[in-house]
Amino acid sequence: MIIVSDEDLKDFSYQSFIGADLADADFEGANLRRAIFDGANLEGANLSGADLRNASFVGANLMKAALDGADMRKARFKKAKLSLSNMQDAKLEGADLRGIRGRYAVWRRADWWNARMDDGLYKALEKKWPRSQNE
Repeated sequence: MIIVSDEDLKDFSYQSFIGADLADADFEGANLRRAIFDGANLEGANLSGADLRNASFVGANLMKAALDGADMRKARFKKAKLSLSNMQDAKLEGADLRGIRGRYAVWRRADWWNARMDDGLYKALEKKWPRSQNE
């Protein structure tokens, strides 16, 4: 008899979802380390509490996605769409956010200043989500 835990069902690490349509998918608490979502549609997806370390979301659509408490350290989000997403309490150290659209996302208590990003986004976040109020 094989016993499968909930943890096993949510382990998608090292898998490829390039260009996949995953709109409104539920990846809450999932292990997505080093997974590849380049060009994927994750609009409205629930990635709350997910482990996204070293994952790739280059050019992915993450609009309206829930990324609350997600571990996004060293993940690649170059040119991803993050507008209207919620990233409260997300860990962003070393994440590559260059070229993203995420000015209208919720960045409360997320360490956005530790990520790589364009100057325009940095200035917008510094104004709306000051580091002094988010640490």
